[in-house]
Amino acid sequence: QVQLVESGGGLVQAGGSLRLSCAASGTIFSINPMAWYRQAPGKQRELVAIISSLGSTNYADSVKGRFTISRDNTNNTVYLQMNSLKPEDTAVYYCNLNYVNWGQGTQVTVSL
Repeated sequence: QVQLVESGGGLVQAGGSLRLSCAASGTIFSINPMAWYRQAPGKQRELVAIISSLGSTNYADSVKGRFTISRDNTNNTVYLQMNSLKPEDTAVYYCNLNYVNWGQGTQVTVSL
């Protein structure tokens, strides 16, 4: 059974940084695409960043140049480094494996 456990969320001031982590188990991590999504209150869940099994990446326009997705296949972990955070980045961030499996989410709150 696939399990995804996120960590690293919290409260940060605008302009600050956070790094989210998502540890996966129960699957062959290295062959799966991984992604981060987010959902703000009253809004639909949206794709933030995705990384393929070979390491190619893609980002939502709203986070390009500020966020970086990476993966460590040795430790079955995907990361999201978030810099220059803005209040509009406030959301619950979810880890996703292979478009199907979801983590429980971690709250990110960016204050003015």
